[in-house]
Amino acid sequence: MKKQVASQMLTLATSGFGLVAALAWNEFIQTVVKEVIKPLIGESSGAISQLIYAVIVTILAVIVTYQLSKIAEKKD
Repeated sequence: MKKQVASQMLTLATSGFGLVAALAWNEFIQTVVKEVIKPLIGESSGAISQLIYAVIVTILAVIVTYQLSKIAEKKD
C-alpha cells in the first residue's frame, strides 16, 4: 500500500513539474514568435504567427514523446 501511494505521489509530482515546464516553453515560444518572427513578416501576420507557433509546439511535443517512449522501452 505504501509503495502504491509513493508511486502515485511521484506520478503527481512529475506531472506537476511537466506542466510547469510546458508553460515555460509556451511562454518562451510565444515571446520568440512575437519578438523575432512578427517583425520579420509584418505585424498583420496573426494567422502566420499562430501557424509558426503551432508547428514549433507540435515538433517539440513529438520529440519529447518520442524520447519518453524510448526511455519507457528501455525500462521494459
